[in-house]
Amino acid sequence: MRILMVCLGNICRSPLAEGIMQSKIEREDLKWTVDSAGTSSYHAGDLPDPRSIQIALSRGLDIRGQRSRQFRLEDFQQFDFVYVMDKRNFSNVQALALNEKDAEKVVMIMDSVFPGKGIEVPDPYWDNDGFAMVYDMLDRACEAIVAKHKDKEILKSEL
Repeated sequence: MRILMVCLGNICRSPLAEGIMQSKIEREDLKWTVDSAGTSSYHAGDLPDPRSIQIALSRGLDIRGQRSRQFRLEDFQQFDFVYVMDKRNFSNVQALALNEKDAEKVVMIMDSVFPGKGIEVPDPYWDNDGFAMVYDMLDRACEAIVAKHKDKEILKSEL
C-alpha cells in the first residue's frame, strides 16, 4: 500500500503523520510506503517545523530527513490513499482529481477513527501548545489505518 499524508505547508501535520505511519509500518513489517506533501508550495524544500521535529523526537521519532514538497497530479497515480488533515486540504486535493478514481483516494485522516464525522486535525502552526495534541490525534489515526489495512496486506502476500 502506498500512502500520502497532506496538509497545507507540509511542515507541521503531514510530516508528523508520515513519521508516525513510517514507524508503524516498520513495527508491523509491512511492505507499505508513506510520503507527505502540502497543498501549497510555501515551504518547498524546507525541513519540518522545529516544533514538529521536537515533538516527534520526544516520542522517539526522527523526522529531520524529510523535506517539504507540494502535492502533484502524479501523486494520484503513485499513491493508493491520500490522507488529508482538514476540509480545506480535502477540497484543494479533490479539485485536482482528474476522475472519480482519483477523487476516491482522498480521505480525511480522522475518518479512520471517526468515520464520516469530518473531524479535522487542527493546524498547530500558530499554537505552540497544539503540537502534542496533533501528534496524539495522528498517532491514533495511523494506528487505525494500520489495523484496517494490515490484514488485507497479509492476505495478498499469502496468495
